[in-house]
Amino acid sequence: MSLERPKRGTLPPAQENIEKLKKVVSEGNYYGAQQMYKSISARYVSAQRYSEALDILHSGACLQLKHGQVTCGAELSVMFVGTLVKGQVPYDDDSLDRVRKIFKMFPRIPLPHNLGADDDVEKLSEALGAAKTRVEGCSSFLKAAIKWSAGSGAHKNGSPDLHAMLAEYLYSESPELDMAKISFHFVRGKNTKKFASTLVNFMGKCYPGEDDLAIARAILMYLSMGNLRDANHVMDEVKKQVKSKALDFMQSELIQYIIYLLQTLQRDALPLFNMLRSRYKSSLDREPAFHEFLDEIAEKFYGVQRRNPLQGMFGDIFKMMG
Repeated sequence: MSLERPKRGTLPPAQENIEKLKKVVSEGNYYGAQQMYKSISARYVSAQRYSEALDILHSGACLQLKHGQVTCGAELSVMFVGTLVKGQVPYDDDSLDRVRKIFKMFPRIPLPHNLGADDDVEKLSEALGAAKTRVEGCSSFLKAAIKWSAGSGAHKNGSPDLHAMLAEYLYSESPELDMAKISFHFVRGKNTKKFASTLVNFMGKCYPGEDDLAIARAILMYLSMGNLRDANHVMDEVKKQVKSKALDFMQSELIQYIIYLLQTLQRDALPLFNMLRSRYKSSLDREPAFHEFLDEIAEKFYGVQRRNPLQGMFGDIFKMMG
């Protein structure tokens, strides 16, 4: 934690307020407790007693989430990150652990299946709405934490651990999967094996034609960041897991292109890179973003200057990061 100025005013030790607020929550007065968490923590922030403000907000976020109050818990979670920023708290194992503890409190509730009757459909609609609320709340919290970590000592793209948390939560809890967003965070994480297993799992439940797009997108995202090593790791791991599950590996032209591309980038072969891109253009046209990725790849690996480097893919990435 950062150094703080001497305590000012007559604020009591934070633990006194934490215990008092726990009682309010245990009595079921979640809204009243929420207002108290916000106002009391603000007083500690005003007094520059950031460590105690963090203790109050951390306790409140975890407690509200434990009682299923996702909206309240998410709001306090975001306030917790905001206080990390105000207190200039560095990114380290301790601060990461506190963020992780809040993340683990976000509910994981499987959606109901095999519904038929009208009341069951209504239950499904409610479950979908609740899932959307959980995902939005957790996403807001982790995106704020990623932004804080990027400016507080972690990787310039934000903590790989935080990216991995968000990717896994989006995949497991989103009622409608957006593999582009999920992949965006996985490629900024560091668990290629987990990413590969997620892709293989997606292959088993996606619509026809989405499986090779998801794998190609993942590999191109790695390569657009200049990360040939992890691109190869994920592709090799996908092949390995598909084989272990006795599944057939895709033989589409798009996957064939990706395999050739990975081999080409291991040597100085710009003419071959361009030739392959032209030959497989119809496959690459299936997703316009692929051409943006390839422009970036050409610059990263072969020094080919992009005409509009701040447009296209990066514009989409900034939108994703919110």
